Amino acid sequence: MTKLNDEALARLKYYAYRVRWHTVDMARDHLKMHFGAVFSIAEILTELYFNWMRYDPKNPRWEERDRFILSKGHAAPALYISLAEAGFFPLAELRTFRSLHSILQGHPCRVKTPGVEVSSGSLGTGIAAAVGMAVASKMDKASWRVYVVLSDGECNEGSTWEAIQVASNHHLGNMTVLLDRNGMSAGGSMKNRNDIEPLTDKWRAFNWAVREVNGHNFQELQDALEWSETIKDQPVVIICHTDKGHGVPVVRTQGEHNFQLSTAQYQQALQELAETEKELKYHGN
Repeated sequence: MTKLNDEALARLKYYAYRVRWHTVDMARDHLKMHFGAVFSIAEILTELYFNWMRYDPKNPRWEERDRFILSKGHAAPALYISLAEAGFFPLAELRTFRSLHSILQGHPCRVKTPGVEVSSGSLGTGIAAAVGMAVASKMDKASWRVYVVLSDGECNEGSTWEAIQVASNHHLGNMTVLLDRNGMSAGGSMKNRNDIEPLTDKWRAFNWAVREVNGHNFQELQDALEWSETIKDQPVVIICHTDKGHGVPVVRTQGEHNFQLSTAQYQQALQELAETEKELKYHGN
């Protein structure tokens, strides 16, 4: 496995910080946001967009690009910020989020936003679309791969498990799911409700290759992605154990699914992020 050097790790930490900073900045006018859902996948999307996937921001429909699908579409700001930082569109567009005529709506829309592959947000549909893409890639004997970020809440959806079964039946070794296992859903903790445990055993029973990692650890994410490419005849799921609202304590203590920051909370979030920024060893190009 490739060990991330200090420079690469510092760069990745910087972009994860940028995901969180931009999210708070986009909500400066008391805009409701799925802060927790965004922050739990900040490192996952940073690893994919700034260290792993093949794409060309100047040619978003480049045929050989890897395909990324944000199945948990309510975390759209994380995707938009990653795309903007990667150069798909100007960073200034981020401040138009959920505004009339903006290219950045509350859920990803492939006809409005450069770099978005699938319009998602209805939970369980993103992974189904991803399976179709992976089947197409396999039929064409193409080199591009399909990556999906799926929420653990989506594992309560029947359509999710139908897609999982189809993927294994077609031996889609070109498909990797990164499952955001933060243990929370819109209604609160998943434990003792409609719990999905034993989750690892279920994926294995559907004939997927499974690996578990700390979803906030770049080296573990890197190792798991490298491992995924060694699996040739099975789809892969990387179960990423995460904390909802990770990285900004005022958001983590809020505990709600979709909420506004008060003026005091907004200022506190900025202060917390300023402390994070002080610790960064990389500050952009």
